[in-house]
Amino acid sequence: MTELELAGQVVELVRRLGGPGAQAEAVVTRADLALTRFANSGIHQNVSESTVGVRLRVNVDGRTATGGGSVVTADGLVALVERTLTAARLCPPDPGWPGLTPPTPTPDAPPVDEATAHAEPDQRADRVGAFVAAAGGLSTAGYCRTAHRSSAFANSAGHSAYGRSVEAAMDGIARRDGADGVARRSADRLSDLDGAELGAQAAAKAQAAADPVELPPGHYEVVFEPAAVADLLQNLSWYGFNGKRYAERQSFAEPGAAQFDRAVTLVDDPLGGSGLPFDAEGTGRRALTLVEAGTTRAVAHDRRTAAEAGTESTGHAVAGGATWGPMARNLRLSGAAAGPASATGRSTTGAAAGAVVDVDTAALVAGVRRGLLVTDLWYTRVLDPKSLVVTGLTRNGVWLIEDGTVVRAVRDLRFTESYPRALGPGAVLGLGARAVRQPERVDGAWWAAPSLRLASWHFTGGASG
Repeated sequence: MTELELAGQVVELVRRLGGPGAQAEAVVTRADLALTRFANSGIHQNVSESTVGVRLRVNVDGRTATGGGSVVTADGLVALVERTLTAARLCPPDPGWPGLTPPTPTPDAPPVDEATAHAEPDQRADRVGAFVAAAGGLSTAGYCRTAHRSSAFANSAGHSAYGRSVEAAMDGIARRDGADGVARRSADRLSDLDGAELGAQAAAKAQAAADPVELPPGHYEVVFEPAAVADLLQNLSWYGFNGKRYAERQSFAEPGAAQFDRAVTLVDDPLGGSGLPFDAEGTGRRALTLVEAGTTRAVAHDRRTAAEAGTESTGHAVAGGATWGPMARNLRLSGAAAGPASATGRSTTGAAAGAVVDVDTAALVAGVRRGLLVTDLWYTRVLDPKSLVVTGLTRNGVWLIEDGTVVRAVRDLRFTESYPRALGPGAVLGLGARAVRQPERVDGAWWAAPSLRLASWHFTGGASG
Protein backbone atom coordinates (compact mmCIF):
# COMPACT_ATOMS: atom_id res chain seq x y z
CA MET A 1 0.00 0.00 0.00
CA THR A 2 1.36 3.44 -0.91
CA GLU A 3 1.84 6.25 1.57
CA LEU A 4 -1.10 8.15 0.07
CA GLU A 5 -3.36 5.11 0.35
CA LEU A 6 -2.34 4.62 3.97
CA ALA A 7 -3.08 8.26 4.80
CA GLY A 8 -6.50 7.99 3.18
CA GLN A 9 -7.24 4.79 5.08
CA VAL A 10 -6.44 6.47 8.42
CA VAL A 11 -8.79 9.36 7.61
CA GLU A 12 -11.58 6.91 6.70
CA LEU A 13 -11.07 5.08 9.99
CA VAL A 14 -11.54 8.36 11.87
CA ARG A 15 -14.80 8.96 10.01
CA ARG A 16 -16.02 5.45 10.82
CA LEU A 17 -14.97 5.35 14.47
CA GLY A 18 -15.36 9.02 15.38
CA GLY A 19 -18.58 9.85 13.60
CA PRO A 20 -19.38 12.19 10.71
CA GLY A 21 -18.44 15.29 12.72
CA ALA A 22 -14.88 14.17 13.40
CA GLN A 23 -12.19 16.06 11.49
CA ALA A 24 -8.89 14.37 10.74
CA GLU A 25 -5.58 14.86 8.99
CA ALA A 26 -2.94 12.19 8.55
CA VAL A 27 0.68 12.25 7.38
CA VAL A 28 2.42 9.02 6.42
CA THR A 29 6.20 9.12 5.95
CA ARG A 30 8.43 6.34 4.69
CA ALA A 31 12.05 7.08 5.59
CA ASP A 32 15.20 5.34 4.38
CA LEU A 33 18.11 6.58 6.46
CA ALA A 34 21.74 5.46 6.24
CA LEU A 35 24.79 6.51 8.23
CA THR A 36 28.49 5.69 7.91
CA ARG A 37 30.37 6.75 11.04
CA PHE A 38 34.14 6.90 11.54
CA ALA A 39 36.47 7.45 14.50
CA ASN A 40 40.23 7.14 14.98
CA SER A 41 40.43 7.53 11.20
CA GLY A 42 38.54 4.31 10.50
CA ILE A 43 34.94 3.35 9.80
CA HIS A 44 33.48 1.63 12.83
CA GLN A 45 29.77 1.69 12.06
CA ASN A 46 27.51 1.49 9.04
CA VAL A 47 23.79 1.45 9.80
CA SER A 48 20.61 1.88 7.83
CA GLU A 49 16.92 1.74 8.64
CA SER A 50 13.67 1.89 6.74
CA THR A 51 10.64 2.99 8.72
CA VAL A 52 7.06 4.02 8.16
CA GLY A 53 5.51 6.53 10.54
CA VAL A 54 1.94 7.79 10.82
CA ARG A 55 1.04 11.12 12.43
CA LEU A 56 -2.64 11.81 13.09
CA ARG A 57 -4.46 14.90 14.31
CA VAL A 58 -8.19 14.88 15.07
CA ASN A 59 -10.76 17.41 16.20
CA VAL A 60 -13.90 15.98 17.78
CA ASP A 61 -16.64 18.09 19.35
CA GLY A 62 -14.29 21.07 19.46
CA ARG A 63 -11.42 19.17 21.13
CA THR A 64 -8.09 18.43 19.48
CA ALA A 65 -5.55 15.65 19.99
CA THR A 66 -2.62 14.19 18.09
CA GLY A 67 -1.23 10.68 17.93
CA GLY A 68 1.44 8.76 16.13
CA GLY A 69 2.64 5.24 15.48
CA SER A 70 4.72 2.98 13.29
CA VAL A 71 2.50 -0.12 13.15
CA VAL A 72 0.70 0.12 9.82
CA THR A 73 -1.20 -3.15 9.90
CA ALA A 74 -5.00 -2.94 9.95
CA ASP A 75 -5.06 -3.55 13.71
CA GLY A 76 -2.28 -1.06 14.30
CA LEU A 77 -4.08 1.71 12.43
CA VAL A 78 -7.34 1.02 14.26
CA ALA A 79 -5.50 1.19 17.60
CA LEU A 80 -3.90 4.51 16.61
CA VAL A 81 -7.24 6.04 15.66
CA GLU A 82 -9.01 4.76 18.76
CA ARG A 83 -6.43 6.09 21.22
CA THR A 84 -6.25 9.46 19.45
CA LEU A 85 -10.04 9.83 19.52
CA THR A 86 -10.07 8.87 23.19
CA ALA A 87 -7.39 11.47 23.92
CA ALA A 88 -9.38 14.15 22.06
CA ARG A 89 -12.49 13.52 24.17
CA LEU A 90 -10.40 13.97 27.33
CA CYS A 91 -8.78 17.21 26.16
CA PRO A 92 -10.11 20.67 27.02
CA PRO A 93 -12.01 22.59 24.31
CA ASP A 94 -9.81 24.08 21.60
CA PRO A 95 -11.28 27.47 20.64
CA GLY A 96 -8.31 28.20 18.38
CA TRP A 97 -8.88 25.20 16.09
CA PRO A 98 -8.45 26.66 12.59
CA GLY A 99 -10.12 23.86 10.66
CA LEU A 100 -8.61 21.69 7.95
CA THR A 101 -6.75 22.73 4.84
CA PRO A 102 -9.24 22.74 1.94
CA PRO A 103 -8.41 21.03 -1.35
CA THR A 104 -5.74 23.21 -2.95
CA PRO A 105 -3.01 22.64 -5.54
CA THR A 106 0.41 21.67 -4.19
CA PRO A 107 3.41 23.42 -5.78
CA ASP A 108 5.79 21.37 -7.87
CA ALA A 109 8.92 20.36 -5.99
CA PRO A 110 12.33 19.94 -7.63
CA PRO A 111 13.05 16.34 -8.65
CA VAL A 112 15.04 14.28 -6.18
CA ASP A 113 18.42 12.78 -7.02
CA GLU A 114 17.78 9.05 -7.37
CA ALA A 115 21.45 8.20 -6.91
CA THR A 116 21.34 9.80 -3.45
CA ALA A 117 18.00 8.20 -2.59
CA HIS A 118 19.48 4.76 -3.25
CA ALA A 119 23.11 5.38 -2.27
CA GLU A 120 25.17 2.33 -1.31
CA PRO A 121 27.45 2.05 1.74
CA ASP A 122 30.60 2.04 -0.39
CA GLN A 123 29.67 5.45 -1.83
CA ARG A 124 29.59 6.94 1.65
CA ALA A 125 32.73 5.00 2.58
CA ASP A 126 34.57 6.49 -0.41
CA ARG A 127 33.93 9.98 0.93
CA VAL A 128 35.03 8.98 4.41
CA GLY A 129 38.22 7.49 2.96
CA ALA A 130 38.92 10.69 1.04
CA PHE A 131 38.34 12.78 4.19
CA VAL A 132 40.77 10.63 6.22
CA ALA A 133 43.44 10.64 3.50
CA ALA A 134 43.23 14.42 3.07
CA ALA A 135 43.76 14.93 6.80
CA GLY A 136 47.40 13.91 6.34
CA GLY A 137 47.74 11.53 9.26
CA LEU A 138 45.75 13.50 11.83
CA SER A 139 43.18 11.59 13.86
CA THR A 140 39.73 12.03 12.33
CA ALA A 141 36.13 11.29 13.28
CA GLY A 142 32.67 12.06 11.93
CA TYR A 143 29.97 10.71 9.66
CA CYS A 144 28.55 10.68 6.17
CA ARG A 145 24.78 10.17 5.88
CA THR A 146 22.06 9.95 3.27
CA ALA A 147 18.31 10.21 3.71
CA HIS A 148 15.33 9.58 1.45
CA ARG A 149 11.78 10.35 2.58
CA SER A 150 8.46 10.00 0.81
CA SER A 151 5.47 11.58 2.54
CA ALA A 152 1.76 11.71 1.87
CA PHE A 153 -0.94 13.90 3.42
CA ALA A 154 -4.72 13.41 3.50
CA ASN A 155 -7.53 15.01 5.46
CA SER A 156 -11.27 14.63 5.84
CA ALA A 157 -11.87 17.86 3.90
CA GLY A 158 -10.77 16.03 0.74
CA HIS A 159 -7.27 17.48 0.47
CA SER A 160 -4.28 15.27 -0.31
CA ALA A 161 -0.63 15.79 -1.26
CA TYR A 162 2.49 13.74 -1.91
CA GLY A 163 6.19 14.49 -2.13
CA ARG A 164 9.71 13.13 -1.79
CA SER A 165 12.93 14.57 -0.40
CA VAL A 166 16.56 13.51 -0.25
CA GLU A 167 19.57 14.80 1.63
CA ALA A 168 23.24 14.00 1.94
CA ALA A 169 25.47 15.39 4.68
CA MET A 170 29.02 15.03 5.93
CA ASP A 171 30.44 16.29 9.21
CA GLY A 172 33.96 15.54 10.39
CA ILE A 173 36.81 16.70 12.59
CA ALA A 174 40.56 16.36 12.45
CA ARG A 175 42.50 16.50 15.72
CA ARG A 176 46.06 17.54 16.53
CA ASP A 177 47.29 17.61 20.13
CA GLY A 178 43.79 18.22 21.47
CA ALA A 179 42.93 20.92 18.92
CA ASP A 180 40.01 20.15 16.60
CA GLY A 181 39.35 21.41 13.11
CA VAL A 182 35.89 20.85 11.63
CA ALA A 183 34.28 20.79 8.19
CA ARG A 184 30.65 20.02 7.39
CA ARG A 185 28.30 20.27 4.46
CA SER A 186 24.73 19.41 3.47
CA ALA A 187 23.54 18.91 -0.11
CA ASP A 188 20.73 17.52 -2.24
CA ARG A 189 23.14 15.15 -4.00
CA LEU A 190 25.74 12.87 -2.47
CA SER A 191 27.93 13.60 -5.48
CA ASP A 192 28.19 17.22 -4.31
CA LEU A 193 29.99 16.20 -1.12
CA ASP A 194 33.76 16.24 -1.61
CA GLY A 195 35.31 14.25 1.23
CA ALA A 196 38.85 15.26 0.26
CA GLU A 197 38.00 18.96 0.30
CA LEU A 198 36.30 18.72 3.68
CA GLY A 199 39.11 16.61 5.17
CA ALA A 200 41.75 19.08 3.99
CA GLN A 201 39.81 21.98 5.51
CA ALA A 202 39.41 20.22 8.85
CA ALA A 203 43.10 19.31 8.96
CA ALA A 204 44.25 22.81 8.07
CA LYS A 205 42.14 24.23 10.87
CA ALA A 206 43.43 21.70 13.40
CA GLN A 207 47.03 22.54 12.49
CA ALA A 208 46.29 26.26 12.81
CA ALA A 209 44.61 25.85 16.21
CA ALA A 210 47.81 24.82 18.03
CA ASP A 211 49.06 26.71 21.10
CA PRO A 212 46.04 29.00 21.67
CA VAL A 213 46.36 32.08 23.85
CA GLU A 214 43.93 33.61 26.36
CA LEU A 215 42.16 36.84 25.47
CA PRO A 216 40.37 39.16 27.92
CA PRO A 217 36.59 39.50 27.69
CA GLY A 218 35.13 42.41 25.78
CA HIS A 219 33.49 43.49 22.55
CA TYR A 220 35.38 42.27 19.48
CA GLU A 221 34.82 42.66 15.78
CA VAL A 222 34.21 39.14 14.40
CA VAL A 223 34.23 37.14 11.22
CA PHE A 224 31.88 34.18 11.55
CA GLU A 225 32.27 31.20 9.26
CA PRO A 226 29.11 29.56 7.85
CA ALA A 227 28.81 27.03 10.71
CA ALA A 228 28.64 29.86 13.24
CA VAL A 229 26.21 31.87 11.11
CA ALA A 230 23.91 28.83 10.96
CA ASP A 231 23.35 29.13 14.72
CA LEU A 232 22.25 32.74 14.25
CA LEU A 233 19.78 31.70 11.55
CA GLN A 234 18.35 28.85 13.60
CA ASN A 235 17.69 31.00 16.66
CA LEU A 236 16.32 33.90 14.61
CA SER A 237 13.90 31.47 12.99
CA TRP A 238 12.73 29.57 16.05
CA TYR A 239 12.43 32.52 18.42
CA GLY A 240 11.93 35.53 16.15
CA PHE A 241 10.12 34.73 12.92
CA ASN A 242 7.71 32.35 14.66
CA GLY A 243 4.04 33.36 14.32
CA LYS A 244 3.10 31.92 17.71
CA ARG A 245 5.79 33.82 19.58
CA TYR A 246 4.93 36.93 17.60
CA ALA A 247 1.27 36.68 18.63
CA GLU A 248 2.34 36.18 22.25
CA ARG A 249 4.61 39.25 22.04
CA GLN A 250 7.62 37.08 22.75
CA SER A 251 9.34 37.90 19.45
CA PHE A 252 11.58 40.80 18.48
CA ALA A 253 10.04 40.87 14.98
CA GLU A 254 8.32 44.08 13.87
CA PRO A 255 7.13 43.71 10.26
CA GLY A 256 7.72 46.92 8.36
CA ALA A 257 10.56 48.08 10.63
CA ALA A 258 14.21 48.37 9.56
CA GLN A 259 15.53 46.07 12.29
CA PHE A 260 18.59 44.74 10.48
CA ASP A 261 21.49 46.07 8.49
CA ARG A 262 20.63 46.79 4.85
CA ALA A 263 23.07 44.06 3.83
CA VAL A 264 20.75 41.41 5.35
CA THR A 265 18.11 39.56 3.36
CA LEU A 266 16.60 36.40 4.86
CA VAL A 267 14.45 34.07 2.79
CA ASP A 268 12.95 30.77 3.85
CA ASP A 269 13.27 28.66 0.73
CA PRO A 270 11.91 25.13 1.34
CA LEU A 271 11.85 24.30 -2.36
CA GLY A 272 15.33 25.70 -2.94
CA GLY A 273 16.48 22.11 -2.45
CA SER A 274 14.68 18.82 -2.87
CA GLY A 275 12.27 19.43 0.02
CA LEU A 276 8.66 18.39 0.53
CA PRO A 277 6.16 20.70 -1.22
CA PHE A 278 3.73 20.78 1.72
CA ASP A 279 3.83 21.31 5.49
CA ALA A 280 2.39 19.28 8.40
CA GLU A 281 -1.11 20.63 7.68
CA GLY A 282 -0.96 19.98 3.94
CA THR A 283 -0.46 23.65 3.03
CA GLY A 284 1.75 24.21 0.02
CA ARG A 285 5.26 25.45 0.80
CA ARG A 286 6.74 28.41 -1.04
CA ALA A 287 9.59 30.85 -0.56
CA LEU A 288 8.89 33.46 2.12
CA THR A 289 10.96 36.64 2.48
CA LEU A 290 11.34 37.37 6.17
CA VAL A 291 13.83 40.25 5.89
CA GLU A 292 14.45 42.31 2.76
CA ALA A 293 17.45 44.65 2.68
CA GLY A 294 17.27 45.04 6.46
CA THR A 295 13.51 45.52 6.78
CA THR A 296 11.46 42.81 8.47
CA ARG A 297 8.70 41.75 6.06
CA ALA A 298 6.96 38.74 7.59
CA VAL A 299 6.81 36.00 10.19
CA ALA A 300 6.03 32.34 9.54
CA HIS A 301 2.45 31.14 10.07
CA ASP A 302 0.60 27.86 10.28
CA ARG A 303 -3.19 27.72 10.07
CA ARG A 304 -3.67 28.37 13.78
CA THR A 305 -1.47 31.45 14.06
CA ALA A 306 -2.69 32.74 10.70
CA ALA A 307 -6.31 32.59 11.89
CA GLU A 308 -5.38 34.55 15.03
CA ALA A 309 -3.55 37.16 12.92
CA GLY A 310 -6.30 37.41 10.30
CA THR A 311 -4.06 36.22 7.49
CA GLU A 312 -3.23 32.99 5.64
CA SER A 313 -0.83 30.18 6.47
CA THR A 314 2.61 30.59 4.93
CA GLY A 315 3.11 26.81 4.85
CA HIS A 316 5.24 26.51 8.00
CA ALA A 317 3.25 24.11 10.16
CA VAL A 318 5.38 21.53 11.96
CA ALA A 319 4.55 18.51 14.10
CA GLY A 320 3.88 19.79 17.60
CA GLY A 321 3.12 23.26 16.27
CA ALA A 322 0.41 23.90 18.86
CA THR A 323 3.25 23.95 21.41
CA TRP A 324 6.23 25.24 19.43
CA GLY A 325 4.56 27.34 16.76
CA PRO A 326 5.36 27.47 13.04
CA MET A 327 9.00 27.42 12.00
CA ALA A 328 11.05 28.47 8.99
CA ARG A 329 13.55 25.63 8.67
CA ASN A 330 15.25 26.33 5.33
CA LEU A 331 16.61 29.81 5.91
CA ARG A 332 19.02 31.43 3.47
CA LEU A 333 21.04 34.55 4.30
CA SER A 334 22.11 36.70 1.39
CA GLY A 335 23.22 40.26 0.75
CA ALA A 336 26.06 42.33 -0.61
CA ALA A 337 29.32 40.46 -1.16
CA ALA A 338 32.26 41.23 1.10
CA GLY A 339 34.76 42.47 -1.43
CA PRO A 340 37.38 41.32 -3.92
CA ALA A 341 38.83 37.84 -3.60
CA SER A 342 42.30 39.27 -4.22
CA ALA A 343 42.50 40.07 -0.52
CA THR A 344 43.30 36.42 0.23
CA GLY A 345 47.04 36.87 -0.11
CA ARG A 346 47.53 38.17 3.43
CA SER A 347 44.88 36.27 5.35
CA THR A 348 47.15 34.00 7.42
CA THR A 349 50.69 33.83 8.60
CA GLY A 350 53.05 31.51 10.49
CA ALA A 351 51.49 28.89 12.74
CA ALA A 352 48.01 30.26 11.99
CA ALA A 353 48.29 29.44 8.29
CA GLY A 354 45.32 27.27 7.38
CA ALA A 355 42.80 28.94 9.67
CA VAL A 356 41.10 30.52 6.63
CA VAL A 357 39.94 27.86 4.20
CA ASP A 358 37.83 29.73 1.62
CA VAL A 359 38.00 32.87 -0.50
CA ASP A 360 34.92 34.58 1.00
CA THR A 361 36.20 34.32 4.56
CA ALA A 362 39.64 35.52 3.47
CA ALA A 363 38.12 38.64 1.88
CA LEU A 364 36.28 39.45 5.10
CA VAL A 365 39.32 38.83 7.30
CA ALA A 366 41.42 41.16 5.15
CA GLY A 367 39.30 44.15 6.20
CA VAL A 368 39.58 43.60 9.98
CA ARG A 369 42.00 45.79 11.93
CA ARG A 370 41.64 43.77 15.14
CA GLY A 371 39.09 41.07 15.79
CA LEU A 372 38.37 37.35 15.90
CA LEU A 373 37.74 34.63 13.36
CA VAL A 374 35.17 32.17 14.76
CA THR A 375 34.49 28.74 13.26
CA ASP A 376 31.48 27.56 15.23
CA LEU A 377 29.05 28.42 18.03
CA TRP A 378 27.60 25.72 20.26
CA TYR A 379 25.70 25.04 23.45
CA THR A 380 23.73 28.21 22.76
CA ARG A 381 20.85 28.97 25.13
CA VAL A 382 18.31 31.80 24.98
CA LEU A 383 18.33 34.07 28.03
CA ASP A 384 15.65 36.54 26.86
CA PRO A 385 13.36 35.44 23.99
CA LYS A 386 11.93 38.93 23.38
CA SER A 387 15.29 40.54 22.60
CA LEU A 388 16.85 37.18 21.67
CA VAL A 389 19.79 37.49 24.01
CA VAL A 390 21.74 34.25 23.71
CA THR A 391 24.65 32.83 25.65
CA GLY A 392 26.96 30.15 24.35
CA LEU A 393 30.51 29.08 23.52
CA THR A 394 32.85 29.14 20.57
CA ARG A 395 34.05 25.79 19.27
CA ASN A 396 36.43 24.15 16.80
CA GLY A 397 38.73 27.11 16.38
CA VAL A 398 39.03 30.82 17.21
CA TRP A 399 41.84 33.05 15.91
CA LEU A 400 43.01 36.60 16.51
CA ILE A 401 43.04 38.91 13.48
CA GLU A 402 45.37 41.91 13.36
CA ASP A 403 45.63 44.27 10.39
CA GLY A 404 43.82 41.88 8.07
CA THR A 405 45.97 38.89 9.01
CA VAL A 406 45.17 35.85 11.19
CA VAL A 407 48.09 35.80 13.61
CA ARG A 408 47.41 33.22 16.33
CA ALA A 409 44.92 30.76 17.79
CA VAL A 410 42.78 31.81 20.76
CA ARG A 411 41.21 29.69 23.49
CA ASP A 412 37.46 29.19 23.31
CA LEU A 413 35.33 32.00 24.71
CA ARG A 414 31.87 32.37 26.22
CA PHE A 415 29.59 35.04 24.80
CA THR A 416 26.32 36.77 25.66
CA GLU A 417 24.78 38.67 22.78
CA SER A 418 21.48 39.84 21.32
CA TYR A 419 21.41 38.32 17.84
CA PRO A 420 19.14 41.01 16.33
CA ARG A 421 21.31 43.77 17.82
CA ALA A 422 24.47 42.19 16.41
CA LEU A 423 22.85 42.19 12.95
CA GLY A 424 21.25 45.63 13.36
CA PRO A 425 21.61 48.72 11.15
CA GLY A 426 25.28 49.54 10.60
CA ALA A 427 26.48 46.36 12.34
CA VAL A 428 27.11 44.12 9.31
CA LEU A 429 30.45 44.95 7.71
CA GLY A 430 30.42 42.26 5.06
CA LEU A 431 28.85 39.06 3.76
CA GLY A 432 30.44 36.29 1.77
CA ALA A 433 29.16 35.78 -1.77
CA ARG A 434 28.45 32.06 -1.37
CA ALA A 435 25.99 30.53 1.10
CA VAL A 436 27.09 27.10 2.33
CA ARG A 437 24.37 24.71 3.47
CA GLN A 438 24.87 23.43 7.00
CA PRO A 439 23.26 20.14 8.13
CA GLU A 440 20.70 20.03 10.91
CA ARG A 441 19.37 17.12 12.99
CA VAL A 442 15.72 18.08 12.39
CA ASP A 443 14.24 16.24 9.40
CA GLY A 444 14.38 18.37 6.27
CA ALA A 445 15.98 21.39 7.98
CA TRP A 446 19.06 23.23 6.72
CA TRP A 447 20.61 26.67 7.00
CA ALA A 448 22.32 28.26 3.98
CA ALA A 449 24.87 30.65 5.44
CA PRO A 450 27.75 32.70 4.03
CA SER A 451 30.66 33.95 6.09
CA LEU A 452 29.71 37.11 7.98
CA ARG A 453 31.66 40.08 9.34
CA LEU A 454 30.09 41.91 12.30
CA ALA A 455 31.19 45.14 13.97
CA SER A 456 30.81 43.86 17.55
CA TRP A 457 30.25 40.65 19.50
CA HIS A 458 30.27 40.52 23.32
CA PHE A 459 32.58 37.87 24.77
CA THR A 460 32.19 37.54 28.52
CA GLY A 461 35.11 35.29 29.40
CA GLY A 462 36.80 31.95 28.85
CA ALA A 463 34.82 28.84 28.01
CA SER A 464 35.38 27.45 31.52
CA GLY A 465 34.39 30.70 33.22
